[in-house]
This record gives sequence, structure tokens and C-alpha cells, in this order.
Amino acid sequence: MSRGSSGDKGASPLFLIALLILGAAGTVGLKLKLEGFDRAQVRGASIVYLPSGQGARLTSLGYESVLADLVYLWAIQYYSDTGIPDRYRNLDRIFGVIAELDPHYEDPYLTGALIAVYEARDLDLAFKMLDRGMEKNPGEWLFPFEAGHYALLFKKDYGLARKYFKRAMDLPGAPAITRRLYADASFRTQDLDAAWKTWQDVFQSAPDERIKKVASNHLYQVKAARDTARIASAVRDFRSKFGRLPMNLGQLVRSGFLSNLPLDLDGQDYLYDPQTGEVKSATIPWKR
Repeated sequence: MSRGSSGDKGASPLFLIALLILGAAGTVGLKLKLEGFDRAQVRGASIVYLPSGQGARLTSLGYESVLADLVYLWAIQYYSDTGIPDRYRNLDRIFGVIAELDPHYEDPYLTGALIAVYEARDLDLAFKMLDRGMEKNPGEWLFPFEAGHYALLFKKDYGLARKYFKRAMDLPGAPAITRRLYADASFRTQDLDAAWKTWQDVFQSAPDERIKKVASNHLYQVKAARDTARIASAVRDFRSKFGRLPMNLGQLVRSGFLSNLPLDLDGQDYLYDPQTGEVKSATIPWKR
């Protein structure tokens, strides 16, 4: 996992960082006392100790990654305390400080997004955090992969999921399933050309028969969607011209509405109901 590096500068700077943090804590604690509040009785009061990202960098004395670790560990404890009121209000600020201190520290982006989705119920904030991770680490596939997962699972936005999965699958190290998720999202957004091409790639590069079977079923589904849409369009044109539905699909060829009747991936004819004009594939893909 990539991390920012400061080198080994000895214990003295770390001690100074600790003093700075303790000094800030003491100042705020005194302020609370003067205002009549006991810091120990104010749940989550430690949030006021946290400086801005730029301020944190200035006080890190060159140990940005070490301070990022400390803030991250503190944040985990902070969000584990369910008694803190409005603790999600500062979620973006806290994890933004960590990103400012160490932009290549991957875990906080992912953890912040998890908290945003599952606890704060703020999907937009989760995307914001993962987008920040992508911006700071453009060569890392994990951030767009996770964003695609959230778009698929929680937002049901296949276009957005497709965008993220496309970005992830083009990066080194992305797992093979990313390509399959992109292909499925392409099908659901009716980009049948992209879905066909991607499932072909999956089929040709499949490491085992199980994946080949999955890809083959999806190719059947994509081809059937293409073909039945083409046939259904011809049926509508026939009805518009003659005022009735064709008796069979062969009439579409004889009348010039189709140059030929396509077959499904298994070489079978598509099924046609002359009473309703419905066209469908002969086989359910998953039972082939």
C-alpha cells in the first residue's frame, strides 16, 4: 500500500509533534473550562483540536505521514463512539485533513467512504471521498472500483457504475471481474455494441470453462437483445404499412422489411406471437 515517506529523522521531531498536539489539546481544554464546560463531559469535543489540512502540514515538521496515521487512528475512535451527537457533520473535514497530510494513504479514503455510506447514509459524500482518492492516486484501480460498486449497489445508476468500472478496468492490477461488471453495466444502459465487444474479450481471455460459460450466456443475451429489437422494429413498420401484424416472421423478409431473419447464438429461430407482435428468444440465457 502506497504511503507518503518522510524518512527516519529520529525521535525528537516526533516528540515535538506530540507536544504540539498536547499543547493544542490543553489550550482548547482551558477554553472549555473558562466557558463553564468540563471537556470530559462534552462527547466528541476533541474535534475542535483538529486544525485544517494546511495547518496540520505546518505543524507536522516534515512528518506528514506520521501525523496522518495519528489523525486516522483518532478518527476511527471518534466514529466508534455512537454517543457523539452530529459526529457525521465533520466527516469530510476529518478525512480531508488526512488526505492533505498524506494523499497516497489509501485506507482513509476507503474507510471514510464506508462510514459515509453505511453510517452517515450520505452516498454523495462517499463518491466525493473516492473521487478525491482517484485525483490523488490516478493509477490506483481500487477507488473507481469501489465507486462503481456503490453506484451499482446503492444508487442503481448503471451509467455511473459503467463510468467508474471503465476507469478501473483500464488501470494495471484491476481484477478480472471489473471487465465483467463493466460489460453488464453497458448492457443495462443499452450500449449493446460495448457490451458485445467486452463480453467477447471476457470469453476469449477466460481462464476456465466457468467464466467462458458466463460470458457465453451474456453474449447470447446481448445478441438476442440486438436481434429482437431489429425484428420488432420491422414488425412495427409492417403494421404501419399494412394495418395488421405479419402472420409470421418470414413475411418481413418477403415484404422487404428485413434482408434476412437473424438466428440466436445457438442457431435457433426467434419466437414470434402473431396475435401480439411479441418477439423473444427461444432460450433463457441462464438455462442454456
